[in-house]
Amino acid sequence: MEKAVFAAGCFWGVEAAFREVPGVIEVISGYSGGTVPHPGYREVCTGRTGHAESVEVQFDPARVSYADLLRKFWEIHDPTTMNRQGPDVGTQYRSAIFYTSPEQEAAARASKQEQQAGSARPIVTEIAAAGPFYAAEEYHQKYLEKHGMVNCHLPAR
Repeated sequence: MEKAVFAAGCFWGVEAAFREVPGVIEVISGYSGGTVPHPGYREVCTGRTGHAESVEVQFDPARVSYADLLRKFWEIHDPTTMNRQGPDVGTQYRSAIFYTSPEQEAAARASKQEQQAGSARPIVTEIAAAGPFYAAEEYHQKYLEKHGMVNCHLPAR
């Protein structure tokens, strides 16, 4: 199994989207990219922790490629809006790919260039080495499923 970490706005919808991908074993909502250890939701919402709402995707590379996960990432959010997805505003809602290996970094950078070639607006997605990933509180895990919702308020682009 391998892991990938993505931030694409509110983690509820991002988690649900990646759960639908065949070959994805588990998706955990959480926080990454910041400096505060073991942050909580209220802290992250202040925008002062540096963390983004993120998902950690555990996947079977024999069944789904990292490139496939990158394609899903690009299709489920707007990577041209700085620190914002829909009505959610702040650094915690930024678009980011946190790579876990040199191969993931190369693939992420190539994928971003490919996306930029097809976009009239600049892609603002951050690409950075994955640091610690902190799982969000239990009530955030599978949030949409628990509440009988099929998606968040954000439409696919």
